[in-house]
Amino acid sequence: MLLVDDQPVIAMMVRKMLAVDPAIEVQVCTHATEAVARAREVRPTVILQDLVMPEANGLDLVLAYRSMPETRDIPIIVLSSNDEPEMKRSAFAIGANDYVVKLPEPIELIARIRYHSRAYMALVERDNAYRALRLSQQKLLLSNLELQRLTNSDGLTGLPNRRSFNDHLARAWATSQSQGSPLSLLMIDVDYFKNYNDRFGHLAGDDALKCVAEAIRKAQPDPACLPARFGGEEFAMVLPGVTAAQAGAIAETLRREVERTTLPHKAPEPTSVTVSIGSATMVAPPDASPDLLIAAADARLYQAKCGGRNRVVGH
Repeated sequence: MLLVDDQPVIAMMVRKMLAVDPAIEVQVCTHATEAVARAREVRPTVILQDLVMPEANGLDLVLAYRSMPETRDIPIIVLSSNDEPEMKRSAFAIGANDYVVKLPEPIELIARIRYHSRAYMALVERDNAYRALRLSQQKLLLSNLELQRLTNSDGLTGLPNRRSFNDHLARAWATSQSQGSPLSLLMIDVDYFKNYNDRFGHLAGDDALKCVAEAIRKAQPDPACLPARFGGEEFAMVLPGVTAAQAGAIAETLRREVERTTLPHKAPEPTSVTVSIGSATMVAPPDASPDLLIAAADARLYQAKCGGRNRVVGH
């Protein structure tokens, strides 16, 4: 408890009254100008505040306590020789929790101090519990977001995985059906990848796939378009609202981006790692599935590979 009173005799009498309860520790401040700073330093569970002091009005001090985050919730018992109802109303109106007339019986003062102290500690414990709960909820949310990211991401390249691709394509397909908008799909295959793995090893193959994935990321025209690892050395890019001509330009940009990575490749002949791309565009027909678009893009990918690889085939 912090006692703020300019009269040393009052401090002595209060200490004596409370000495019968060893659980109550008394701190004394005799200067009103130091009261707020002392309260912020001591962090009492109860403030016993004199109402009339030479350096400041006790009511002004109550307002000052209530304006500070560190002290605004600490219970304040006004200690006064004034027993007028109007004075009591003023004290309660500005935030005092209790009002006692100097000096009450020890048993009454101890009871009031213990009551307000317990109420304040319960409030502090509740607030701490709420903060801990909010922190726990935030950590759980972040963990769930990370889990969702890992569930929807390819572990090697960091691109969205096949599951995420299927979900995104299904949503884009439904939008195309409802709005009559074009939907394009690129199917991308790393040329001669098996030969690359056989020649340079699987670790080098993994690095090559990462480089191709990064090139695909760079070619992504906007966030609505989804680049993904389709499986093995095959990638895909869903392009909602993109026309056939635009899809072809994006695919060609991607093909050149991969070619510029200049990863060495000696099978079947000295060259760099390249990709073949099949591009397909359609307005999703009613009562049809996205497999129709995948099959169309896959057929053009096959044509690109048969036509010599490192090329784009579309319509």
